[in-house]
Amino acid sequence: MAEQQDQATRAARRAVLIDGLPVALLGPVALALGSNPDQSPAQKAWWISATAAFALAVAWVLFRAFRRADEYLRKIQLESMAIAFAAVLVALQVATVLDATDIIQLHQLAQLILLGGVALWLTIADLRTRVHR
Repeated sequence: MAEQQDQATRAARRAVLIDGLPVALLGPVALALGSNPDQSPAQKAWWISATAAFALAVAWVLFRAFRRADEYLRKIQLESMAIAFAAVLVALQVATVLDATDIIQLHQLAQLILLGGVALWLTIADLRTRVHR
């Protein structure tokens, strides 16, 4: 019985890895394409296309993960998203205050804060899943 559960866990993680590869590849590409402030119209089109593909890939991974999960895992995912969302809101508020005092510039930190929120969400969900199973 334990061996079947281990195989099922491995298969589920493999499916998430395969679904997540486009996200892992398109995210840095979209960031790199959007990092140049003086873009030609063609470069903007490529950046918008890569960003749209990244957003669709994230939505697809979330959709497949929620469809595949049982009720308990869905609860863990939603709670992890809520914690990460709160952390992103607090970090953006702090960055806004720091921007208003001319200590930092908000546009430099906004992407990092959002990416950090996604990383926090995935880390919390993974740790909670490992601890409670």
